[in-house]
Amino acid sequence: MLTGAIPPSSGTIEFENQVYDRLTPSLAMKLGIAVIYQEFSLVPYLTVAENIFYGREISKMGVRSVRQMNLEAEKFCREMGVDIDVKAKVCGLGVAYQQIVEILKAVSKNAKFIIMDEPTAPLTLKETEIFFRIIRKLKEKKVTIIFISHRLTEVFDLCERVTVFCDGRFVTTKETGEVTKKQLISYMVGRELADDYPAGNGKTGNVVLEARHITGKRVHDVSFELREGEVLGIGGLVGAGRTELARAVYGADPVLSGEFLLDGKRFVPKSPRTALEHGIGLIPEDRKKQGLILDATVKENSALSILRRCSDFGVINKKEEERTVYRYIKDLNIKTPGMNQLVKNLSGGNQQKVVLAKMLATNCKILIFDEPTRGIDVGAKQEIYHLIREMTDQGKAVIMISSEMPELIGMSDRILVMADGRLKGEIGRGDFTQEHILEMASDLD
Repeated sequence: MLTGAIPPSSGTIEFENQVYDRLTPSLAMKLGIAVIYQEFSLVPYLTVAENIFYGREISKMGVRSVRQMNLEAEKFCREMGVDIDVKAKVCGLGVAYQQIVEILKAVSKNAKFIIMDEPTAPLTLKETEIFFRIIRKLKEKKVTIIFISHRLTEVFDLCERVTVFCDGRFVTTKETGEVTKKQLISYMVGRELADDYPAGNGKTGNVVLEARHITGKRVHDVSFELREGEVLGIGGLVGAGRTELARAVYGADPVLSGEFLLDGKRFVPKSPRTALEHGIGLIPEDRKKQGLILDATVKENSALSILRRCSDFGVINKKEEERTVYRYIKDLNIKTPGMNQLVKNLSGGNQQKVVLAKMLATNCKILIFDEPTRGIDVGAKQEIYHLIREMTDQGKAVIMISSEMPELIGMSDRILVMADGRLKGEIGRGDFTQEHILEMASDLD
């Protein structure tokens, strides 16, 4: 609404002492209001400079001047203290620098009010530090920023004031120096939270999955065991090969050598379908691209994995399909107006639950969570944690990959640490420390 993308149904917007019933995208741009969405609006095969001036190309005598755009882009980079090749194509940049290009686009339009929606969700710790430097530069230039984030540490580090919304309603605004993290969480979820990470029952059973010397895409000679009723955490830095290992178990990436044993028997994960048929499910890192069909409904997404089971002679049994989907909407507390709601209109946490419903519907006994709480709010995180613990208490086995150190330590029964595609070691629950994990992940022997 602040950028004119959606008209308000009531109320007014006041900006620089002017009152507006609604804004349009062109008016918002004219006023100096810009937004950086979670999904980038960059053109991958254009250069940094071409993206910055996209739609506002600098020309001389009617001919686009690439040289002038490069010079202007370099000027913006110097002003922001950014070291970036403006002639490089955006598709060759890391996520952090793509995010910076989005900021440079906004600054080049003389933006004085920038809304950033979960800007650090896909960034590593090092990339986040680079990004924060840019934000502080913007603050020095008197640019006003709305910083939308579920990472409360970042909110306290960057922001002077914090406003909380819950279920679409305004809850409160506080000075960050006058509120604690615990108080903020209670405002966000509408209740006091118990311990951040629910404890399991401590009972683990037989080995359900064994990997022996697995080598594949960015994975080299990895061996491990997974037991019934446990959460096996996998830690490491970005590019360590954790996601590739998960995809190899799930049959999404080929295994070049080594073998898997499932309940003691040799198992070859030829494809995701093979993995699902053997009770292995994956909740992928990027739910929007790999886990969901965004323009399909909650029902259609949740039932994707069980269409055969819900079909008679090739015809879908609608009653059986709806009965199954309704059960998971209820069991997982998916907040949706109905099962025919489009998934793209749900919050991140509820989208994640739909992916989980799709996997649980297949009666998986092994679930792999790759960054399970990325980009979802504190309350939804708690629900995901409790769902994971409910699964392990029922005897299911969970592999959890996470870049959030408190989450990895709080939820795991054991932690494997990877670096450069190799397993660097295993840490038992009594020995979990952030320093120990990072030391192993950084390959510091």
